[in-house]
Amino acid sequence: MRKLLLFGLIGLTIAVNALSQTPAQTRADLEKEREAIQKEIEQVRQSLDQTKKNKKETLGQLALLQRRLRLRESAINNINAQINFIQTDMNQSWSEILKLRKELDTLRKQYAESVLYSYENRSNYDFLNFIFAATSFNDAVRRVAYLKSYRNYREERAENINRTQALLQDKIDGLRAKRVEKDEALQKQNKERQVLEVEKKEKDAVVTKLQSQEKELKKQMTAKQKQDQKLGNAIAAAIRRARDEAIREAKKRDALAKANAEKTATAPAKEPAANNANNSANNATAAATAKPKNLSPFDSRADVALSDNFEKNRGHLPWPVDAGNISMHYGLQTYVNKNIRYNNQGITIEVNPGVVVKAVFEGEVQSVFNIGDVIAVMVRHGKYFTTYSNLEGVSVSKGQEIKTGQTIGRVSDIGQLEFILSDDKSHNYDPEKWLRR
Repeated sequence: MRKLLLFGLIGLTIAVNALSQTPAQTRADLEKEREAIQKEIEQVRQSLDQTKKNKKETLGQLALLQRRLRLRESAINNINAQINFIQTDMNQSWSEILKLRKELDTLRKQYAESVLYSYENRSNYDFLNFIFAATSFNDAVRRVAYLKSYRNYREERAENINRTQALLQDKIDGLRAKRVEKDEALQKQNKERQVLEVEKKEKDAVVTKLQSQEKELKKQMTAKQKQDQKLGNAIAAAIRRARDEAIREAKKRDALAKANAEKTATAPAKEPAANNANNSANNATAAATAKPKNLSPFDSRADVALSDNFEKNRGHLPWPVDAGNISMHYGLQTYVNKNIRYNNQGITIEVNPGVVVKAVFEGEVQSVFNIGDVIAVMVRHGKYFTTYSNLEGVSVSKGQEIKTGQTIGRVSDIGQLEFILSDDKSHNYDPEKWLRR
C-alpha cells in the first residue's frame, strides 16, 4: 500500500511539472510546426547547394548557415515540446491505471465476499426452500424477485470486473505505445542534436575562411555602403518631391473649397434665412482655410484609406520575390567575430539573377531612377513607400497605378534585391516585421 501511494505521488509530481512546462499548443499545432520547420530547412539546404557552387565563401552563405542552425534548434525545441506532451499523456495514463487497479481490487473483493456469503448460507438460501417458505403468494413473488435481483447483482459485478479488466488492459497497452513513441522522439532528438553539431562545425569553417578574407569583405562592405548611400539619398529626394506635390495638391483643394464657400456666401438668399446662409458660408470658409491637424501631407481620402489598409496588412504583406534568402537583415549587423559592422537600411535578399520582383501592395509608382548600373523603383502606398533596388528590365513607369503582386522588374546580375520600407518622414522600418511569415 505504501509503494502504491509513493508511485501515485511521484506520478502526480511529474504530471504537474510537465504541465507547467508544456506550451499552450496542441499536438496538431506542434506537428504542423515541425513540418513547416523541416520544409524551411530543406529550402535552406537547396539554397546552400546553390551558394556552394561558388567556391568562394560569402556573407550570404554564412547567413544561410546561421539560419539553418536556428531552424535546427527550433526543430529540437519542437521535439522537446512533443516529448512533454507524450510524458503528460503517460503520467495521466499511469494515474488512470492506478485508479483502475484500485477499483478492480475493490470489485473483486466485493464479489468474493458475496460468493463466500452465498456459499456459507447455501442451505438457508436454497432456491426452492426459500420460495416455499413464503407465507403467502405475494410473499413468494417478492422472494422470487429478490433472488433474481441478487443473481443480477452478482452477474453485474462480474461484468464490471470484466469491463474494468479490459479497460485496464487498454490503458496498459496505451502506456506501452506511449513509451515506444517517447523512445522514438528521443531518438529523433538525439539525431537532430548530432546534425546540429555537424552544422555548427560547417558554420565555424565558413567563419574561419571569411576571417581570412576580412580585408576583401571590408572593401565589399565599403562599396555597398557607398551604393546604399546613393540609394538612401535618392529615396529621401523622391519622398521630398512626393511631399511637395502632395502639399501643392492640398493647397489646390483648399483654394477650390474656399472659392466655393465664397460663391455660396455671395449668392442671393431669401429673408429671414440670409443670416443663416452667411453663417454657413463663414463656417465653410473657415473649414476650407483651416490647416489639418494631420502632420502627413498625404491626407486625401484615398491616401488615408490606402495608408490604413497598408498598416492593417502589417505582418501579412507578400514577399517581393517567390524564393530567396535574406543575406543581410535590417539594422546594425555584425560579421566575422564582430570585426565587420554594417547598418542596413532595409533587407538584402539573395536570389538568382533574373528573378521576377513583384509589388508587395497596391499603390502608385512614385519614381524610377538609376543607382549606378542598376535601376530602383519606388512605389507609394499612401504615406508609406517601398523601394526595390538592383533591378533590370523594369516594366512600370512613374505615375502608374499597380496592384499587389504585379511584376515591376527583374533582379540584375548582382543577384541581390535591396528592399526598403519607409514613410513620408523618411523613417525606415524593418521589412521582415511587415512581410508574411
